[in-house]
This record gives sequence, structure tokens and C-alpha cells, in this order.
Amino acid sequence: MRYALGIAASTIALAAMSPASADTLRVDARGAAPKPETGYLKLGTARSPSGSEIGVNSRYLTLDGKPWLPVMGEFHYVRTPASEWDAELAKIKASGVDILATYLIWDYHEEVEGKFDWSGDRDLRRFIETAGRHGLKVFLRLGPWVHAEVRYGGIPDWVVQSMPTRGDDAIYLDHVRRFWSETERQVKGLLWKNGGPIIGVQIENEYNLRGVNQGAKHIATLKAMAVNLGFDVPLYTVTGWDATVYPKRDVTPVFGGYPDEPWGIPVDKLPPKETYAFRFGSRVSGDLGAQTKGGAVGDADGDIEHTPFLGAEFGGGIPTMYRRRPVMQPDDIAAMLPVQLGSGVNLYGYYMYHGGRNAIGRTTLQEQTSIGGYNDLPIVDYDFQAPFGQYGAANPVLPAIRPFHLFLQTWGPVLAPMTVRKPDVTPRDATDLTAPRFSVRTAGDAGFLFYNSHVRQYAGPVQRGVRFAVDLPGGTVNFPDRAIDIPADRYFIWPINLALSGDSSLAWATAQPLTRITTPAGPVTVLYAVPDVPVDLAIRAASVTTRAGRVRRDGALFKVEGLAAGTSAVVDVVDAGGHRDRILVLTQDQARGVSRVRIGHADRLLMTKAEVVPQGDALHLVSRGDPGFAFATLPALDRVTGSRPVRSTGADGLFARYTATAVPRRATVAVTSLRPAGKAPPVRIGGAANAAVEPYPESFSTAAAWTVLVPPAATQGVEDTRLSIDWTGDIGRLFIGSELIDDRYYDGRTWTVNLRRFGDRLAKPLTLSILPLRGDAPIYLDAALKPKIAADEQVAKLSAVRLETDYGLDLRFD
Repeated sequence: MRYALGIAASTIALAAMSPASADTLRVDARGAAPKPETGYLKLGTARSPSGSEIGVNSRYLTLDGKPWLPVMGEFHYVRTPASEWDAELAKIKASGVDILATYLIWDYHEEVEGKFDWSGDRDLRRFIETAGRHGLKVFLRLGPWVHAEVRYGGIPDWVVQSMPTRGDDAIYLDHVRRFWSETERQVKGLLWKNGGPIIGVQIENEYNLRGVNQGAKHIATLKAMAVNLGFDVPLYTVTGWDATVYPKRDVTPVFGGYPDEPWGIPVDKLPPKETYAFRFGSRVSGDLGAQTKGGAVGDADGDIEHTPFLGAEFGGGIPTMYRRRPVMQPDDIAAMLPVQLGSGVNLYGYYMYHGGRNAIGRTTLQEQTSIGGYNDLPIVDYDFQAPFGQYGAANPVLPAIRPFHLFLQTWGPVLAPMTVRKPDVTPRDATDLTAPRFSVRTAGDAGFLFYNSHVRQYAGPVQRGVRFAVDLPGGTVNFPDRAIDIPADRYFIWPINLALSGDSSLAWATAQPLTRITTPAGPVTVLYAVPDVPVDLAIRAASVTTRAGRVRRDGALFKVEGLAAGTSAVVDVVDAGGHRDRILVLTQDQARGVSRVRIGHADRLLMTKAEVVPQGDALHLVSRGDPGFAFATLPALDRVTGSRPVRSTGADGLFARYTATAVPRRATVAVTSLRPAGKAPPVRIGGAANAAVEPYPESFSTAAAWTVLVPPAATQGVEDTRLSIDWTGDIGRLFIGSELIDDRYYDGRTWTVNLRRFGDRLAKPLTLSILPLRGDAPIYLDAALKPKIAADEQVAKLSAVRLETDYGLDLRFD
């Protein structure tokens, strides 16, 4: 594949139109880009036995000497049963993730001093080997303090209670050394230099402590210890949060941002988040947790010219904490991608990408204010509203972010070396919702324009009469030809001088690049439309034809206008040498159903609403609640068989469509009231935040309770069975006998519990308890989801309990 890293002005005719109008949004991208600096960071062995090499310079990562812009997703192995790892890692890889990040949570492995547990769900080696089999590289976040919304940040009780932590205390360091030594034995042979998937380690987390035996010296001590113990990897990182301290050159900082602050204390909605505003200077976000304020200068601020802008914690969702319980919409998460990429991010790392659950051992692993934590979280639940939730089901955010992953898989190497260009006019700050929010990244005369008008909980204006002018070394690109209105809540990436086959190129487009696929009929470049924005293309080629719109010649360019997006929106392009290319413009809804999978030794695009689980040369699809399966492929399949009959329904534009149907299964549960709610005590104010704190355990004596009996046959012979609970209250808890198997803080969403993993234990009735929510509780709930109850009232209501069946379909292609 040929990438446009910089198209020489002498070989192209740039799309220079008439002078930009006064209302045109202009960016000057003519200045020279800084050359990447190498040799600044003290790295480990970068080359694998196969010769593959991972590097880093002052601007971007490299893979085998070429620019690399990967997607990284966090998944904690100890928070998901080991029996589910293979399928979950396959789904993560199929969704466009390149690197898997995981915390090493000390308390899971050495709950009792000197007694290490690496078995079952704690089998780190098995987890990393499984990730490697699925083609995922691994970033091991060593800690020893990791936070992870877990008790004492993951440091065992016996350590916390007997010695200073998070500093160069000799006894503490001896215990860290012993734990890391045990960890190194588990991963021996799995490092990049051994041919394994582990490419990096993170030292500590959210570290901004200054004092005796603390500060940058402690991070240096930990890194030296890790290296001496054998953690010789290409990349060493530390979180670059507000006021962070670290030894420069020894590690590179990584950054992040979240769309809300459940750790905050306001009981009303927050001001517009800076996460949705393009950054043209500092990389440090002020909304990363209780320890960050967005103002204090740390070591990361002075390291910008020497280190790339890498992300590790851009919210894939957010946790639900007791005092603040915001609910994310898909756009709240997806709109962050063009903003952060347009701000220069060259590694997009999600926290979390896959939710999970906390184990219960000698204690719970719950972060709670009663033991000095800043936050209260559920005892078990760590769903995080992530792309894949606690039980592995895809949350609605997944299809909204996956198109950006496909974009980066194809054009990440083009984007990574591009320089951020600041528009002539920008919003005055993150609260300015009037001025257009956009940026451009360029290398030579090629580039991408990034735009966002979505800000969680705030409606921005329609931007009327918009045209862009990008001044490049070879001339100015003005587009689109006609001024357009961009509705509120839109976000996208548009190409400028994007290479196609041969000498053809896409001078500009008002549609977002999705991916590029090879078919028997030739290469296809796939774009998708922004809802309610006209699709226009400007193409540099010898000839351009289409049946889906109008084509007109304009100097050196062919203009395609009025294109109706869909599977038949095909534009045929031929260059002077006879090289043929096709451009396909899908709708946004269609693009959100596309995955890129390998079938029959070739990459194909798979369009489906089902979850996609690659299994070697086969595929497994999961349909949540619907016995019908519908999928389409590009190119068409030569042969496909399934665990259920698969029927070809013919061509749908460039795609070929197929269907299959499972036998519908329906079951009901028996729900019986055990006891009504008592009067809940007032919510206490306290803790380090001096805000609402979780009620004492004794308060649950006032909880209403029900028994829930699940028919034994309900979970047999199906992919999974979900218990869906519609309820209103403060805290819900679900038990088998006296064993707590799940819990939730009420936030207005349906509470879903997948039952497959509980197996034969479901022969016992479940017990559901709901602690009443008081009308005067000083907690935050999204306005649309907050119960309408008076200050002197309370509610503990169970509205419905349903069983919903999930269906599976195995596909083979031999």
C-alpha cells in the first residue's frame, strides 16, 4: 500500500480555489515540521529474535523503522474468569486494538505475606500467552501502586499497615523486589526480546509525591530495580498527570483524559470538559482523577520537545462512584478520538477497554472511604461502561469508536509523523462553545482535518456557512466548494491529499476515511458520511465515474457532488497509467458495523451488529437478545458454512449479505418479595473529599429484598442468559446464598447480570436487595435519569426482572 507522507508540489495540482471568504476557517500549515529527536530516552532491547524492532523518538513510535500509531486497551486479567480470556481477547483484537495494557495488582497475588498465587484467574503467564496468540502486544503496568479503583491501590493490607509505601523505604523496596522477582519468573521468555508480546512496562501510577525518599528518585529506583530483575523492554513509561515527577530520559510520560469526573464532589453537572477541546501546547489534562487539578506544573511539561504525545488513559467509559454516577453516551467517548488525535496524540490508550469484577478474599478489594480511599466504588462491579463490559458484552460505545481504530490501522503510519497545526481562530477556552473546534495535522502537502462539536451535556450551535482553507507548502486547499452547515454534536476526520492507487489521490473529501481493502476487482478505499453533512469529493486522476452522484471536471480535479452514501455509493477512479481504484462511501451507521477480519488467508470487511470473535480460520458471532444473524462481507465469500444454516441473500452494493437464525428461547423468572424497605439513614458527609460516602454495612438492614428463581434450563444450550433488572434505589446487591456475586450503584441504567459464569450455583434462588435512595441524598445523577422524589421521601423499587437470551453462530469458510 502506498501512503501519502508528503506529495511533492511539482507532481500535483493542489485544489486552490478562489480566495477564502471572511467566514472561511483557515489554518497555516506551511511551516517546517520539527525533525524527530532520537537517543534521548534510555530504552531496553528493542529488537525481537525475528528482527522486528520497536522504537520511539521525540514525536512518535516506530515499528520496524516505520511510524506507528497503535490503539491500546486496558483489560485486567484478574477481573475476568480465565475461562473467558480467549474469547474476550479475540474480540478485543477484532475491534481494532493493537496493544493490551494490564495492571499487575499486587494484592491479588500476595494477599498473605510470602504466599504467592498465580493460579486460575491470577495466571499472568497464561493471560499474556493468550494475548500473544491473538496478535496483541502487551504493556505490563507494574505498579507497585496502581490505583485501579482497588483497595489501597493494589498494595496488600499487610504492607500498608506495617511500613511506608510509595517511596524509597528499604523494607518496602525489599518486598517490591521480591514481588517483582516472582512476577519476572511468570513472564520469563515472554518479553519482546525473547519473541514474546511484552513491549513495555509502566512504573508506578499517578505519581506526584514529593518528600523524604519520594519524588523522581523513587521512580528511578523502581525502574532500575525492574531492569535489574530482567524487565528489559523497548518502552518504559510513567503517567504524566498533573504535577507528576519522574527522572527524565529514564521513562516517557503517558497522558489521558475523561469525559466526566465521578471522583469529583459537585452534585450538579460539570462545566464543559477540556477533553473535548483541542490542545495546542500542554499535554496535561486537569480531569484525570482526584489528584489532578490541571494547573500545577510537573516534569512532563518540560519534556514535551523530547518525548512523543502518548496516551494511556483516555476514558473508554468511566466508573460509577457513590457520590457521582454519570452515564456515558457513545458520542461522549467517541468524540474524544478526533480531538486527541488532532491534538497530536500518537498512541491512543483506553482505560478501561474491558470491564470486570473485583474478587473477594480475606477482604473485599473495594476502594472505599472508610479505609482512607478518596472514592467509594461497588464491592464487585467494575463494568466501567467500557466498550466491553464486566461480562464481555459489547456496550453501545464500541461501534462508535471502532471506525477510528480502522482508520488508524490503515492510515496511522501516515498520521504519526504529521505535525499539529493550530487554526487562526480557536475557542478562548474549554467553556467556549461558540467558536468552531478543529485542528489540522500535516506532513508536506498531505494531512487530515479534525473537527468536534460534541461536548457532553452541552448543546453547541450549528456552524453555518463553513469552508476550510489549509495553507500548505504547495498551495492552499479550500474545501468544500460550497459553504456547508455542520450540525451540533458532530465529530470527524477529513482527508487532504490522501494517496490512492498509482498517481491518483483524494484532494479532499467531506467524508471520513474508514479503511482500505483489496478485492479481486482491485483496491477499495472506504469512507463514511457525517450525518446531515453533504458528501463531496475532489479527486486527482485521469478519469472518475460514478452512478451515485454527479461528476464535473474542475481544472486538474474531478469533483463528485451529491453522493448518496450507502453500500452502492461507489466512485471508480483510474490514473494515467491505468491503475484502477474504487472509493466506497458508507453511511455512519453502516461504518459502525464494520470490522476487519482475516478469512481464508485474506482480509475482509465484515458488517454486522453481532459481536465478532475470530477463532483461527473460523469466526464466532454473538447476537445479544436476537436469534437472527445478519452479516455482510467485502469481498464476497467463496463458501461459508455455519453451526446453523447460513443463507446468501445476494449482493448489497459492493457487499454480499448472509443470514442465519437460531431457535428462539424464552424463559421467565419467579420473583418473590422477602421484605419491604425500612427507613434508610441519612447519607453521611465525610472522607478525604468531604462529600457523600457509602452507607455503613449496617445500613443494609433497611434494604428491600426479593428472591429470584432462575429455571435451570434457561442457561443451557445457549450462548448466555442475562438477568436484566429494572430498579430504582441507592445500592443494589445480588447474592447466591450469602455470596455477593454482583452489585451496582443506581444510575438509571438497566442492571444486567450474565448468568453463564455462575453455572450450577443457580440451582439456589438468588437474593436481590435494594437499599432505598433518599430524596435528600447529596449525590449526582444525570438529570434525565434521576428519580423524581421529594426531599423527605425515599425509593426502593423493583420494576421488572427479565431473562434475555444470547445466541451464538459458528462460521467456517473452508
